[in-house]
Amino acid sequence: MTLRIAGMLLVLASGTVGAQAAPVLINGAGATFPFPLYSKWFSEYQKIDPAVEINYQSVGSGAGIRQFLDRTVDFGASDAPMTDAQLAKSDVPVLHVPTALGAVVVTYNLAAVTGRLALDGATLADIYLGKISYWDDARIQALNPKLSFPHTAIIVAHRSDGSGTTAIFADYLAKISPEWKDNVGVGTALKWPTGLGGKGNEGVTGLVKQTPGAIGYVELVYAHQNKLPVAALKNAAGKLIEPSVASVTAAAASSLKDIPADYRVSITNSPGASAYPISGFTYLLVYSKMPKGKGAPIVKFLGWALGAGQKTAEPLDYAPLPAALAKKVLVSVGTIALE
Repeated sequence: MTLRIAGMLLVLASGTVGAQAAPVLINGAGATFPFPLYSKWFSEYQKIDPAVEINYQSVGSGAGIRQFLDRTVDFGASDAPMTDAQLAKSDVPVLHVPTALGAVVVTYNLAAVTGRLALDGATLADIYLGKISYWDDARIQALNPKLSFPHTAIIVAHRSDGSGTTAIFADYLAKISPEWKDNVGVGTALKWPTGLGGKGNEGVTGLVKQTPGAIGYVELVYAHQNKLPVAALKNAAGKLIEPSVASVTAAAASSLKDIPADYRVSITNSPGASAYPISGFTYLLVYSKMPKGKGAPIVKFLGWALGAGQKTAEPLDYAPLPAALAKKVLVSVGTIALE
């Protein structure tokens, strides 16, 4: 009996009984904007291919790009396309893979106000510039004649970390407000004229939820999940548009002809009559040449994400890629070299 047990232990130690190869671990980091969607994708994909485990850290677009360029992760994620200067730091060409679209919404904490808030870009810019300080300001009241506002201070909430959500938001304001463009500008990290900073979409959502009188900008799903109201915004056609999958899709549709071959594009303030004005793509960042061991699973995952994975987007308040664009991106993914 003792010899039999010893033999079994030897076999187990050698890994020949019931042994399974450890899954390939793929690490990524970046944007908080698509985190709810990516969490769902990576969880679902592991059920499809148990041989692959994808670990994603929601650290913000700026940190994700840094980690990607430092090669401490296998892929990055950003809502702001990498700049030419950032791309120049990579010794291998980088491919931007648009995965979905989303809305950056203006959310607020005004318990005394019933009915949806309406804003235009110029008023929103002046709130974030610190030029409009109270909710009962005449410009806000003029946009909302049927609402009654308290004389409550506006507490501006913004991102404290490098953020693609910020880049989309600031890009929109810069198109509307010359003062914003000249004095604050566009980017993932800004010198804010006023307000409180929160880390990630989660942090800004938390600030707004906990602070009476607060206003902030987050991805649509974060406002919905936290039962926060969102403002309707006047778009380039002069229409008040509520953020939704349909209005984000309309923004993409009106900009499709302008999407360049590298997919780095802004679709804020799109001209369509039904377009929500603060819409944007979110991207996965991958190298155009990758080691086969991890590269092949990444390419396979991207194929799934651009195909069957798109069905997951709408239930989570993201807009799937237009079919023609998804097909084009799949061709680009097919050019990734595996070494």
